[in-house]
Amino acid sequence: MSTHRWPERGWALLQLLLVVSFSQAEEPVCRQRGDPENPQFSRDGIIILGGIFSFRSSWKDRQDCICVSSLNFRGLQFAQAMIFAIEEINNSTDLLPGISLGYRIYDTCGSVARSVRAALALANGNEAVSVPSEEQCTKPGQVQAIIGETSSSPCMAIATVIGPFYIPMISHFATCACLSDKTKYPSFLRTIPSDYYQSRALAQLVKHFGWTWVGAIRSNNDYGNNGMATFTETAQQLGICLEYSVPFFRTDPPDKIRKIIDIIKASTSKVIVAFLSHLDMDVLIHELSKHNLTGYQWVGSESWIFDSQTAETDRHHILDGAIGLSIPKAHVSGMREFILNVKPLNSSECTGHEDLTGVQNGFTDMSLMPIFNNIYKGVYAVAHALHSILGCNQTCQYKGQLEPLTILQHTKNIHFKTKEGDEVYFNQNGDPAAKYEIINWQPTENGIVDFVTVGLYDASLPADKQLKLQNNSLVWAQNSKQVPVSVCSEKCPPGTRKVLQKGKPVCCYDCIRCAEGEISNTTDSVSCVRCQPEFWSNERRDACVKKEAEFLSYEEIMGVLLTAASLFGTCMTVGVAVIFFRHRKSPIVRANNSELSFLLLFSLTLCFLCSLTFIGRPSKWSCMLRHTAFGITFVLCISCVLGKTMVVLMAFRATLPGSNVMKWFGPVQQRLSVLAFTLIQVVICILWLSISPPFPFKNFKQFKDKIILECALGSALGFWAVLGYIGLLAILCFILAFMARKLPDNFNEAKFITFSMLIFCAVWITFIPAYVSSPGKFSVAVEIFAILASSFGLLICTFIPKCYIILLKPEQNTKKHIMGK
Repeated sequence: MSTHRWPERGWALLQLLLVVSFSQAEEPVCRQRGDPENPQFSRDGIIILGGIFSFRSSWKDRQDCICVSSLNFRGLQFAQAMIFAIEEINNSTDLLPGISLGYRIYDTCGSVARSVRAALALANGNEAVSVPSEEQCTKPGQVQAIIGETSSSPCMAIATVIGPFYIPMISHFATCACLSDKTKYPSFLRTIPSDYYQSRALAQLVKHFGWTWVGAIRSNNDYGNNGMATFTETAQQLGICLEYSVPFFRTDPPDKIRKIIDIIKASTSKVIVAFLSHLDMDVLIHELSKHNLTGYQWVGSESWIFDSQTAETDRHHILDGAIGLSIPKAHVSGMREFILNVKPLNSSECTGHEDLTGVQNGFTDMSLMPIFNNIYKGVYAVAHALHSILGCNQTCQYKGQLEPLTILQHTKNIHFKTKEGDEVYFNQNGDPAAKYEIINWQPTENGIVDFVTVGLYDASLPADKQLKLQNNSLVWAQNSKQVPVSVCSEKCPPGTRKVLQKGKPVCCYDCIRCAEGEISNTTDSVSCVRCQPEFWSNERRDACVKKEAEFLSYEEIMGVLLTAASLFGTCMTVGVAVIFFRHRKSPIVRANNSELSFLLLFSLTLCFLCSLTFIGRPSKWSCMLRHTAFGITFVLCISCVLGKTMVVLMAFRATLPGSNVMKWFGPVQQRLSVLAFTLIQVVICILWLSISPPFPFKNFKQFKDKIILECALGSALGFWAVLGYIGLLAILCFILAFMARKLPDNFNEAKFITFSMLIFCAVWITFIPAYVSSPGKFSVAVEIFAILASSFGLLICTFIPKCYIILLKPEQNTKKHIMGK
């Protein structure tokens, strides 16, 4: 955590002191005006290192820099950091013993063109050069390496120019990912991570807080454009949408700046990613303050997020709660004291004993110590490379001008630790390891901004472990403790899916409820998943629940009623059989083949009981039993009725003169006819069960939210063959009974058989459409009802009249009454 205060005390004095002179070692001279092609600071040495920084940021014309009014303290501090590292190496006995390093440090005045001219001057060994001649270009370079520049655009220009010379150039603050391209910039190295990692880290940071709808402002230069391009690409991969992305440069005309302000005002996003240089950010803050654009959550790049001068500029607290990436904090022992140890030359205004340690302003502020440390590392990297090339032990074997390519190759391969324990090395792209601190701007009660470290980002770790945050220590825009919300559309809850809004980015969508049978159990699901066939969606559409298995069971009312009807029919049949058995010798029982009557009662009992096989959970055996038992018992039943009908017809024909019909249809023939008719049905059932038997089946199609447990027919032909055969016998029986209905008899059984067959046929004719159209368990109930109705019809029409006479009209139970006429 660092605190920044900006009183006016000592400001004018410091500017005067710095402009007049610097006195370090051999008293490097600060040239106040003109002569821009000569170094601002210089010192001779056996080996010379070059430095390119910007001490002043504006100029009256191309040949005359303004010194006092536009003094850039950062550039002066950078130069001091380089000089400190060189002085420390010169005073060391372990590194480059016996070799003194000198320096030539140029002021570029913030101009790319002047940066290139300074680089040419350093490469050619000339301290004044306009357009270099061929002779000057082929002359060995005076400097062995160049430290600088600060920004990406000047570095690209310089690296392009000096690339053919293979002079190592090590930047401390140029982060554009484009500079990692060794085909374009073969001699460029840096001690600050590439924006490739920073841009991706910023995207991950935005994603971490759930901000999927953000605005973006970038510097309209190589630094901002390339950094934002990588951020945009990564953001799209992470599902983050940019509502707007606008370029900005500090020299933009007022109308263009006004358009940017209007875009921010009209936007719905509450988070702004600012990939800006500190100079651009300072101007933008000034413009935002005019319109009181507070309440936005700012996410910043390393160029301004830990810059104390930017914090001092934000007097209207536009950036309160800002979060972003910064170079990890660093400490280089002795550097602060060295930078502040500035002694002016004797002059009418200076005594030579002024002390700057008590002054608080841009020059004495050490918040950029991580960048100073980068310069320090760059100088030491070159020194270690030279130490290796010269084979230094007690002394170094220096024999004259060194080949720049050799120095470059050794510099790329160095690996050492500084005195503070920092590891220094370059990867194949000339970049260091990418590590960042996550900084949060936290205002205090007295208006001072604290740069609080709230997390770390390490690109060398696995993707899921790169970002580490302390969420409980964060402060957001307007000093809020709640994480801001910045989305185009609210998250879709489970049970819904996202549908993109036409003509809008993918982050703008509507939430549509999942259809029946589909679910989504995650937030922001892009699609709904259909449940497995045995499952169905719950009411909230966020889980699949097992479908209710439906079948006709004994527990439900309909099952209980049908079971009761079946048992009642069974008991009734047994009761009739008991009555007939007890009166088996009575005329009415003996009048029509009592053997067939008892066999008919037995088959009716089976018919009533077989209906019970249709109730309950279908199984392999119950499915095969229910249809075959039903088919065989009904054929047995109708065969007995058919036999009784034929007996009636034969009996009355036998009374005709000369007829011996009964000889051919006696008891044996009756038994054989019943057996033959029944065996045919048995054969049909055996074929059905052998070829394609019925089997338990889960019907998912009839109801969406239920599973119908039923018995599939297996072979539909087998099923309809069984029913068809029963129907054929029933029609034949009906025809014969109808023919015998008017035969002379006080008790003509054929009349009652006709009624029973009429009921039987009516029931089964209506059964077919009812069975086909009934859903689920109701089709089973229809089939049971048909079995019971036809069974009750046969029982009642055939036996109840006889039981009535036996029990209530015994006087009619005589041979005389039965024979009648």
